Amino acid sequence: MTIKRKKEPWPTKAVMHQIYEKKMWGGDVDFYSGLGSHSSKFVAPYVKEVSLFFNSFNTRLEVCDLGCGDFNVGIQLVNLTKKYIAVDIVPNLIERNKHLFKEDNLEFLCLDISKDKLPNADCAIVRQVMQHISNTEIISLLKKLRKYKYLIITEHLPVHSFVPNKDIISGQGIRLKKNSGVDILQPPFLAKTKLIKNLTISSYDSKSAIFTNLYQNF
Repeated sequence: MTIKRKKEPWPTKAVMHQIYEKKMWGGDVDFYSGLGSHSSKFVAPYVKEVSLFFNSFNTRLEVCDLGCGDFNVGIQLVNLTKKYIAVDIVPNLIERNKHLFKEDNLEFLCLDISKDKLPNADCAIVRQVMQHISNTEIISLLKKLRKYKYLIITEHLPVHSFVPNKDIISGQGIRLKKNSGVDILQPPFLAKTKLIKNLTISSYDSKSAIFTNLYQNF
């Protein structure tokens, strides 16, 4: 009798590479990070509120953008920071970003944020990243996020009652199909951080919205 082994999920790096290669998030260009990174409905209020937060400091912050994608959003924030380090897991995407975006205070790095050592900074941006990765990877990432004083986390969530943090296999899909979404303060994560305020809520459809929250580690 032949026993069929359960097929292991692809490593996250391979999955994300395939998403861009096959244009699973749309767009007619080589790299496109989806509507959440391009529609003014989502981007404009986000940039406005994050800019207000950055500008509230007398000394400019050093910022680490974890999962920078095609950098359509990040480039609008770079000039408000002392240093902006943009990180993504897809090597070709990072090389493309290095070619397109050049600022004295901007650096691009190719890292797996759930496995690799992360750069030092005052504030970490994690924009619609956790929604795509497994609980195991989120737990690993949250441990690394302890090094930052501030966290700006964006997630696509149901607007009605839902069970948070149902697990998924890392990839294109998110937890909405399970009527779930990522809440870092709820089990199994229970992140040791304080929710300071909600920065934005942008309606996606009748059942979901994109939420951006500001946290401070203690």
